Order: sequence, then C-alpha cells, then structure tokens
Amino acid sequence: MTIVPQRFEILLVPEFSGNGESTTDARDALRSAVVEATGDTGASGFPRYAGDGMVADIDPATRTVEALLVDGSELDYGLSVRVADA
Repeated sequence: MTIVPQRFEILLVPEFSGNGESTTDARDALRSAVVEATGDTGASGFPRYAGDGMVADIDPATRTVEALLVDGSELDYGLSVRVADA
C-alpha cells in the first residue's frame, strides 16, 4: 500500500536560473504555496492538492506536477514549478 503525502510545498521559479540548477528552496522562488490533499482526483488521474491560490494534480510517487492553476489561471510562460516537502 502506497502512502500518499497529505501536503507539499509548490515553488514557482524562473524556468532558466542563472546557474542552470533547479531549486527546492523557497527563498529562491518567485512564489510558493503549501497545498494539501483535497481527497479528489484531478483530470490527470493524480491526487489533487489545493492551497494559497494554487490547485495542482501531483504524482506523489515522482513528485511531478501534472496540472497546475495559479489564482485560477495556467502557469505563465517562463516559469517552472518545483515540489518540496512542506
């Protein structure tokens, strides 16, 4: 039985950072949100998480964000999303 995490932190970062490395540090994010499991499954088939203006379908096994809305809109070009432990 797989345990699905109940909470993640989503970090919105510039798609290309100066050093080319990805970050999971909230200090480097343009915006962050702690999202909690809603108990629903999103259109992607993965668990849905929501909080602080963000709604995301996250694959808990790979920590991949399969779908994301920020304040009701899709992610702007030039931004990337990272998942960190909340």
